[in-house]
Amino acid sequence: MKKWIPVVLIVSVLSLGISSCIKNDTAQPVCTPLTVTAPAIEVTNLKAYLDSSGISAIQDSRGFFYTIESSGTDTTHPTRCSDVSVTYTGTYLNGTVFDSTGASTPISFNLSGTIAGWQEALPLMKKDGIINLYLPPSLAYGASDYQGIPGNSYLIFNIKLWAFN
Repeated sequence: MKKWIPVVLIVSVLSLGISSCIKNDTAQPVCTPLTVTAPAIEVTNLKAYLDSSGISAIQDSRGFFYTIESSGTDTTHPTRCSDVSVTYTGTYLNGTVFDSTGASTPISFNLSGTIAGWQEALPLMKKDGIINLYLPPSLAYGASDYQGIPGNSYLIFNIKLWAFN
């Protein structure tokens, strides 16, 4: 009976909606909406940073901000369940880089496995598009430390979408 515990836990986690992407009978991704919205205080703090830095960014209703550096070359957009190839640089508000792929070395992964802010923002992009993404903690890594990123960190990502399917 103990060998079924991991299976039951996985099924339970998926049924709770923690995964935003599931497969249907035809093996095509079926995306479910995320329900994460940043608290007002995080949005206010992020807006204050942008204003004081002279950054004019678009505010998304979910609580993140973004600027489009390049709109891209395609007419289609990825979904939160797409496989994407990107390059990016992640920084703290003070400009310190915490992660980077390098400008010409794309990495590929399924978008559903990323932080909520990426899942919400990358579908706004088109192939070859470049976005500056400003995330409050609740749409990034939250209140807990994560691989060297302190909990409650506001993060900036410069992302180029090379390809998706």
